[in-house]
Amino acid sequence: MPTPRHFSKKTSTTNMLNLKHPEAASSPAWRVGFLLLENFSMASFTVAMDVLVTANLLQNNLFSITPLSLGSERVTSDLGLEIYATPFERPALDLLVVCGGLRTPLKYPELDKLLADAADHGLALGGLWNGAYFLGRAGVLDGYSCTIHPEQRASLAERSPQSSITPASFVLDRDRLTAASPNGALEMMLALLKLQQGEALAAGVEEILAFSGARFRRVDSSSKKSMSVPLRTIVELMENNLEETLSLDQLATYSGRSRRQIDRLFQAQLGTSPSRYYMELRITKSRRLLQYSDLPLMDVAIACGFVSVSHFSKCYSAYFGYPPSREQRLGE
Repeated sequence: MPTPRHFSKKTSTTNMLNLKHPEAASSPAWRVGFLLLENFSMASFTVAMDVLVTANLLQNNLFSITPLSLGSERVTSDLGLEIYATPFERPALDLLVVCGGLRTPLKYPELDKLLADAADHGLALGGLWNGAYFLGRAGVLDGYSCTIHPEQRASLAERSPQSSITPASFVLDRDRLTAASPNGALEMMLALLKLQQGEALAAGVEEILAFSGARFRRVDSSSKKSMSVPLRTIVELMENNLEETLSLDQLATYSGRSRRQIDRLFQAQLGTSPSRYYMELRITKSRRLLQYSDLPLMDVAIACGFVSVSHFSKCYSAYFGYPPSREQRLGE
């Protein structure tokens, strides 16, 4: 079996589903519990959990995730939807995240001892929406920076004068993680993932989750935002012409740049050549079509600009280490 080629920086994140690291499976999963309080923010909870679930798709066995409750087997969210949860009975965890919401009552006196005990046992602690309030009340935010939804900022300041409350969307301060909104929850978990597993995996998760919920349109990922305008123009030309590929001369004509300028842009910002980057885009599209459609191999090859199945198979094997005929077909 041939050794897979390495994708260049940007396209490697898109293809991480096929480039699993075998050593990840032997590492113990980091155990994360989400403690759901009454009327918790469903959006904050699901987006935070989605980051971890997606990371598990890219690398095996990174996180073990458990929704928890303070007794009931079902907890009602701010949307009126019920989530099944495991009653909290001092489970073995590495991170405990308190999930609150706009209408979550500031009660739960039993949380004070629970969180203090968790801190004494070295657990990392987090709070979503107004979850930081309960951390502050338990005294486990003393000496830490944190954030909370603006509606509860005054309450937290009164309960936890020894903590530094910021207006940031999220704060990751050592072993305390707090987020004030659903967007903050996403950024917080991506920051945690980057800290624990490195920038490449975090970028891979962000690449998958970077969609506009309103219209399901792709939002520019951080890697694309970092490109200069001329390079972004050329990359978009490539992305829009995968079936009938453009020559380097055509790219130069349409972008108003010389061939030499284009080559310099790719080498300086992406560390690869235009032709190799173009190939990686085509290979990436072919993998998506193979996995998520029932198109025959020939149709996939044509849709991605390959003149024959044999050429397509050779290029595919060069990157993934196996031919496209062995790809998992989820659409069949």
